[in-house]
Order: sequence, then structure tokens, then C-alpha cells
Amino acid sequence: MGEQRDAVLVTHQAFYDAIEHGDIDLMSSLWLPGDDTVCVHPGAEPVRGTGAILRSFAVLMANVGYIQFILTDVEVTRRDGVAVVSCVENVLSEAEGEEPTVFAGGRGVATDVLVETPTGWRLWSHHSAPVMEG
Repeated sequence: MGEQRDAVLVTHQAFYDAIEHGDIDLMSSLWLPGDDTVCVHPGAEPVRGTGAILRSFAVLMANVGYIQFILTDVEVTRRDGVAVVSCVENVLSEAEGEEPTVFAGGRGVATDVLVETPTGWRLWSHHSAPVMEG
């Protein structure tokens, strides 16, 4: 069970690595193909279908300079080939339009649903929402 859990977390971490490094090829390898996948970016409407999801990440990665995710409170639950990962996303990124470069921080919560496939764990759903401070 621990080995399976580790594989889920490896895929989960790879998702954030893909965003941080602007690696659309890695991002593409992590999602289940199909029209029933869904992604909810913070404050946005759901994006449905793997093609549309990958386009949304390509746009996001092209428009973000530096971004780093420090994940905390990571929890995994599993049932019958499906894993749900919840976490807190502590985000450090470049503040837009600031010269010299200024960094801004924020927090979000995320829930990811992954499905076990013959080639490893793949994302079926990602939902991230901001945490309102104070």
C-alpha cells in the first residue's frame, strides 16, 4: 500500500513540477485522455476535456514568470484504483508589472483525483481554490 501511495504522490508532485518549469510535455503525460477530465483553476469556471485543459495550462505557463509551490497538509485517500489527494498550495510568484522583480505569496487548497492506469497514475480532475486571508 505504501508503494502505491508513493506512486500517487510522485504523479501529484510531477503536476506541480510541470507548472513550475513550464513543461507542457510533462503536463500532457499526467492527464487521462478524454472529454470527461476537468480542471478548475482558482476563481475560474471548470475547463472540461484534456485538450482544453492542456491549452489552459499552456496559456498559464506562458504568462507566468517565476512560480513555486510549497505543498503542505498533503493527504491521500484511495479506493478501487482511484486516489484523491488534497493539499494546501503555498504559492510564491512574481508580482505582475513590478520592476525590479517583486515576489508575491498566496495560498490555495487543491483536490486532485487520480486514476490508476496500466502506465501509472493519471489526473482525472484538479480543483484549486484560493484561501482568503483574514
